[in-house]
Amino acid sequence: MSWFIELLTGNSIAHAVLIYAFVIATGVMLGKIKIAGISLGVTFVLFMGILVGHFGFTVDHTVMHFIKEFGLILFIFSIGLQVGPSFFTSFKKGGMQLNGLACLLVLLGIGVTLSLFYIFKGEISIPMLVGIMQGAVTNTPGLGAAQEALRQLSEAGELVGPIPSIGLGYAVAYPMGVIGILLSFIIIRGIFRIKLDKEEEKLTAQKETTETPNWISIKITNESLVDCTLSQCQSMIRRQFIASRLFTGQEVIVPSEETRLRLGDILSVIVNDADEKSVVAFMGKKVDYVWEDSENTMISRRIVVTQGNINGRTIGSLAFRSLYGVNITRVHRSGIDLLARPELYLQVGDRVTVVGALESIKKVEKILGNTLKRLNEPHLITIFLGIFVGILVGSIPIHFPNMPMPAKLGLAGGPLIVAILLGRFGYRLKLITYTTQSANLMLREMGISLFLASVGISAGAEFVDTVVSPDGLRWILSGVLITMLPAITVGIIGRLLKINYFTLIGMISGSCTNPPALAYSSSIANNDAPAVAYSTVYPLTMFLRITCAQFIILLFA
Repeated sequence: MSWFIELLTGNSIAHAVLIYAFVIATGVMLGKIKIAGISLGVTFVLFMGILVGHFGFTVDHTVMHFIKEFGLILFIFSIGLQVGPSFFTSFKKGGMQLNGLACLLVLLGIGVTLSLFYIFKGEISIPMLVGIMQGAVTNTPGLGAAQEALRQLSEAGELVGPIPSIGLGYAVAYPMGVIGILLSFIIIRGIFRIKLDKEEEKLTAQKETTETPNWISIKITNESLVDCTLSQCQSMIRRQFIASRLFTGQEVIVPSEETRLRLGDILSVIVNDADEKSVVAFMGKKVDYVWEDSENTMISRRIVVTQGNINGRTIGSLAFRSLYGVNITRVHRSGIDLLARPELYLQVGDRVTVVGALESIKKVEKILGNTLKRLNEPHLITIFLGIFVGILVGSIPIHFPNMPMPAKLGLAGGPLIVAILLGRFGYRLKLITYTTQSANLMLREMGISLFLASVGISAGAEFVDTVVSPDGLRWILSGVLITMLPAITVGIIGRLLKINYFTLIGMISGSCTNPPALAYSSSIANNDAPAVAYSTVYPLTMFLRITCAQFIILLFA
């Protein structure tokens, strides 16, 4: 049995892998347990790591440090790739208001954190308060960013003594971070006497203007358009629309930009909600026309872009209309329908709607790919090239006035920014950034599990003594205040701005990067409003929480 004892208590690689495997497997298993419909999910890995560390099972410091940082990089990078396509579009229209409130919530959280430092007269250090703050808003990447900033200060000689174990503050504050945000939702609901069924009705009745393309039929009645081409028509109206079919009175054709219009023609167009009324008013009148009754060989089919050589090509450059007599009318990307403008870049994973003759569509299908197996192929070049560039970007010193040393985006901020940019613009570099949802989730969960296990194991030896100490109680109280005060304040402001309750709690959940809160929000709503609001503010909030954690450390530590 000596080999077994040595495996458990030694300092070998096998020992490290054994400890991590046990912590992660047990933590994930326990994380599936729900209490009142709420589960801690993968975060239970942190508490399992604390338990293992408490009983004296440790891992070599160098090995643990590598695993922790590499896990954080994988987690951050996969998040960036996921949110990249929607990061910049999240600021449009109603998203601007929600993102503004999310920024306010982040700033209020920072304000409460710094206020507590002065209220407790410095008895809780700034680094520990940052760890508590990240636990209070359940933001693990922010914790990693703060630890990276502390390491930079230590290496530069600006930090006296050992690096504070701020993971302890994170672990202490985390449970109340989950409970506190749910209590905030209940308090907001009570203050405004909100009835969920009435909020549901208001949400259903509310018709927000979106960029979602609609498929409509228009009968040409404007005499000014007689003998005008479609391109001339678009120039005159200055609105974007895509013509997919044209009924001339005798036959159905796929129109081109040079197709001339006549009175009585019926045109099938794809147009955004915002432009629909203008297009209809200019061209004629909206009609109900059943195209299937008049079509012979004309069909509509959705094709998946899987060919790598199509990645980064514009729709106009493919010239499908002139070469094959078909039109691309819509592009479905990341859950959003986009108008197929000629200047729109295609990406691997896009689903395009093509209209034309069956034989022509089959030819286009071969060019675009439509081989679903190819989507399952991993694109490791993009991932590791992105991590490489991200670390380079994160290592660039950035000089700010009144800071003791140059700031760096570090191992958290650098990969995050590069991943967001790759997710949004990678196709222009001919890089395939598409990953299946399962592959992205695997990278993300693997990374966060390794990181949380490392934090838990390193903090475990001191956790129990800390919690039962007066300092521990102060940490818990600080975490509650950091969680609830900003959430309730922003919730009140949001209601005064007439924001729907379901949208509001989804926004607050996203601002706190709190999946359990989102799960609760979705469970009480019979709609996707919480999830939509969550995803709208999540990218910007995640970026702010990661960068702000570092700046607070560098400025005040």
